Amino acid sequence: MRAMLMATALGLALLPGLAGAQTAAPRPDQLAFRALYKELVETNTELSSGSCTAAAVKMAARLKAAGYADADLHPFAAPGHPAEGGLVAVLKGTDPRARPMLLLAHIDVVEAKREDWARDPFTLIEEGGYFYARGSSDDKAEASVWVDTLIRFRQEGFHPRRDVKMALTCGEETASAFNGAGYLATHERDLIDAAFALNEGAGGRLDASGKPIALNIEAGEKYPQDYRLEVTNPGGHSSRPSKDNAIYHLAGALVRISQYDFPLEYTDASRAYFAAMGPLVGGQMGAAMTALARDGADQKAAEVVETDPGYNGMLHTTCVATMLDGGHATNALPQRARANINCRIFPGTSVEQVRARLEALAADPKVSVTVLGARSEVTKAPPPLTPQIMKPIETVAAKIWPGVPIIPVLTAGATDGAFMSPVGIPTYGVTGMFGDPDGNGVHGLNERIRVSSLYNGRDFLYGLVKIYAMQP
Repeated sequence: MRAMLMATALGLALLPGLAGAQTAAPRPDQLAFRALYKELVETNTELSSGSCTAAAVKMAARLKAAGYADADLHPFAAPGHPAEGGLVAVLKGTDPRARPMLLLAHIDVVEAKREDWARDPFTLIEEGGYFYARGSSDDKAEASVWVDTLIRFRQEGFHPRRDVKMALTCGEETASAFNGAGYLATHERDLIDAAFALNEGAGGRLDASGKPIALNIEAGEKYPQDYRLEVTNPGGHSSRPSKDNAIYHLAGALVRISQYDFPLEYTDASRAYFAAMGPLVGGQMGAAMTALARDGADQKAAEVVETDPGYNGMLHTTCVATMLDGGHATNALPQRARANINCRIFPGTSVEQVRARLEALAADPKVSVTVLGARSEVTKAPPPLTPQIMKPIETVAAKIWPGVPIIPVLTAGATDGAFMSPVGIPTYGVTGMFGDPDGNGVHGLNERIRVSSLYNGRDFLYGLVKIYAMQP
């Protein structure tokens, strides 16, 4: 504990000064960061038409220009995936006995159709206090901060005690795609070896007026799994209609699934989250959260909490239709109809249990329900929130957001931390970037992040990494 406190004090002494809430014009260092962020955001990394490899090359060039040697930069691309490459970079530490730390971020993004967006999704636009673009939040915000942090450390002549490693990877956003984090975990384990990793997965929550409510740190995440519902049929001419129609069978099954809510479940972290957040949120929602923390079976309270999509995802396993296709001609009865159901499975529930439930809900022998691959191993337990992890977070956060509580959270989404924890690298989701209650358009239209949230998150992560880097 004494060594940890000394490392924290030394890390803070080395900081150039942490800003409070961003209100003034951008500092020169923030403008330099903005240029890096803009370059990464405006490099299309969609699976269909983009290139993570191109983005990784650009970030490697910036690190090299800052003084990193070729030996410290490790670009990688798996055979058969030339556009899905990534980058590992290392800032060497001074103490060979201190195990490294890993900064993890994915640089691929969800597909974005220009015709659906109000702005070009691959042009960074600053408007009304927000940055707009695909990936402006998820996850090029944190990826840019990691690159920027390594550059700042080199420019300052900072010598960390432990190695600081960074991995920029591809494939996080598409379950069926090549996954860079998974590749590193299985093929380059020594390259990314670390005592722990920092990753996306949890940020901060703002109220409707933009005031910070709480800073979250991920303490476990749900498991993502896709299922295919499929109906096949001999088909025929559309002038000879039949009730035995593949699309009708599928549609009925989807309606029944849409009307089902999986049972309420809790982890220690999720119950503690509702207990802590209830008084902060206030009103009807806050009262319902407090009631659920007290009595997890309170259905009336659950109905209120479920109206918020983010909170709803923390209450139970969720399954939602995400893709649909059927038929082969406008004048023919459909011979096949399929739908993809994306589930986020609560810890302790198996993939097969959910498949069996979907099959029962479909309630139609014509509808088959199959499991589509597996993204990663199922993480058995969340990483421990030890004082060595929590104390630096508390110290740096108090300087930027004094009085804002730090609350562990069960993450409803899925991150690349799922590939790290099973190979012995405990991974913590923490960004310090506060989001609006509506989710900021992540994975949807007009994705955005508050300019102040990005700049303050950058200061937070820079200070946090510097403290961790000096720990024994």
